[in-house]
Amino acid sequence: MERSTRVSVFESDKPAEIQLIKSKLDDANIKNAVENNYLTFTTTPTATSLKVMVKLEDEKRAFEVIDDYLQQNENQ
Repeated sequence: MERSTRVSVFESDKPAEIQLIKSKLDDANIKNAVENNYLTFTTTPTATSLKVMVKLEDEKRAFEVIDDYLQQNENQ
């Protein structure tokens, strides 16, 4: 079974924002997954960074969907 390369198309520490992007990609029929990255800093114990991952071949389309969403929300 061939494993497809996954790439990060969006990163945030806000779960609500991640969910919005995830649903926009779902609406566009782009398969995606969310990954948790726990980053450790010396000043704070841990910070959680969430990443939305898509298949490499869906990356361009995913960025278009995300850009559209971000531009719409910028104007509100």
